[in-house]
Amino acid sequence: MRWMRAAGRGLLALIVVMTGYAASGSEAVGGTGRGPLTLATAGDLTGYLGPLLRDWNRAHPAERVTLVELPDSADETHAQMATDLRRGGRGRFDVLNIDVDWTPEFAAAGWVRPLARAGFPLKSFLPPVVDTATYEDRLYAVPYVTNAGLLLYRKDILDKEGVPAPRTWAELEWDAKTIAPEYGLDGYAGQFLPYEGLTVNVAEAVYSAGGTILGENGRRVTVDSAAARRGIGFLARGVREGWIPEAALTYKEEESRRAFQDGRLLFLRNWPYVLAPSAESKIAGRVGVAPLPGPDGPGVSVLGGSNLAISTHTRHSESAVRLIQYLTSEPVQRRVLTEGALPPVRAALYQDAGLVRRYPFLPTLRTAVLSAAPRPKSPRYDQVSLAVQAVTHDVLTGQETSAQAVRRLAKELDRITQR
Repeated sequence: MRWMRAAGRGLLALIVVMTGYAASGSEAVGGTGRGPLTLATAGDLTGYLGPLLRDWNRAHPAERVTLVELPDSADETHAQMATDLRRGGRGRFDVLNIDVDWTPEFAAAGWVRPLARAGFPLKSFLPPVVDTATYEDRLYAVPYVTNAGLLLYRKDILDKEGVPAPRTWAELEWDAKTIAPEYGLDGYAGQFLPYEGLTVNVAEAVYSAGGTILGENGRRVTVDSAAARRGIGFLARGVREGWIPEAALTYKEEESRRAFQDGRLLFLRNWPYVLAPSAESKIAGRVGVAPLPGPDGPGVSVLGGSNLAISTHTRHSESAVRLIQYLTSEPVQRRVLTEGALPPVRAALYQDAGLVRRYPFLPTLRTAVLSAAPRPKSPRYDQVSLAVQAVTHDVLTGQETSAQAVRRLAKELDRITQR
């Protein structure tokens, strides 16, 4: 995909100069005006962001952006951002590319500033993504990248066996148990190391079974349910019976991607970036994509992605707004997809005939995003997620039953949410 960068830079720079992205869009909190910025983000796995910012810097020499890449791990990135933001005026980050589920926490802590809705083209975005950028009915960030979990599978093998992609848990389990061993493969994997990825996988299983973890206000604990026991129990059974390999308990996104692209897995739950062509992939051209299965049909994906927020203590808030307007503009959002292999937030791109021909998974992804559910929305989300990880990892490693774990998790979440 990187061959497209050079061709797009000249046109994009011209667009930037002509439009100026000049609308202000910010409410006055702290410093205003224009000047250089620092953008903090988790590791750029596909290397697309540097060229986007170089184009901005060429067109805006007085508002140059320095990119700071933090660790790939969401937990480590969160810790480093939070540490910097607590420093107040001494912090070094101006604009932050934050996980969609950090918005309530960062807003409630006063780390990021509220934004004027009129400054951004929110009606051009996929509807579910806008809600992830709000807290208590105020906009505190702008959607930048969206995401939804998908099921990737070895299409060549399922075609040879004459079976379609699984639509239910029972079908997934049967194929993982019976077909995968015939080809020397492990059956199914997600991201089951105790980190943010495990929270996502568990939430998808619980949601797909019809359960929830917290109520809409984030203060009522709802996880102690038959649906939650069924969802968590499904994953635990996979590990216990071996069609989820034990190695998956050490997988984050990249480890699971490598296992799949090295030809070691029949099925993988992951984000769409895994579908980007890779020189190291041994299965190029042999991959299919489908919605995540559920108990009785398509399941529920967790809404992923990231939002762009502005530090309360930035000295150059006008430049920060202009940068966000640039990064969420249609030309750049197109490049987010074509060069970054990341799902854009602009709705029209999912129905662009040229893009759909190039990325046939876009209609499937659009459906998944529109039906996706957010992770529990809480100003203490980091603590909520850590509790989910710790408790459910004990289930996956056979130390507790799903019933025991759900009761324990409900108690821990109740303590967190009532503080």
